[in-house]
Amino acid sequence: MPSRLQRRLESQNNHTIDMSPLLDVVFILLIFFIVSTVFVKETGVEVEKPQAISAQQLDQMAILLAITRTGEVVYDGANIGVSGVRSTVEQLLLKDDRPVVVQVDKAVRSELLVEVIDEAKLAGASAVNIATLKP
Repeated sequence: MPSRLQRRLESQNNHTIDMSPLLDVVFILLIFFIVSTVFVKETGVEVEKPQAISAQQLDQMAILLAITRTGEVVYDGANIGVSGVRSTVEQLLLKDDRPVVVQVDKAVRSELLVEVIDEAKLAGASAVNIATLKP
């Protein structure tokens, strides 16, 4: 004959928590956050932008080019040079018409900036902007 304590322990062992619904909820939340995350594309180099009072927020789908202090023209972390601007922008504009944003360092000579803007416009860019900071 089982004792009262043994019967009580046996009845408590039958109560377990089912973890399946909890895992389902966690995975659904994980999928939701992965799908709803916005990825911001950067140029891959750090430039010191000039300040401008008239600076405005632009569309995040813009084509980002960067000109570094040493005069390198960079797209997506790769040095494409001034000669590579036209072909790169042409390829990117085949999908849809987007503005081009040039992130230029303060120390870059204006002649190089004008060359990059000209190449982007010759590639078919309807709008070429210069990235600045608000003071």
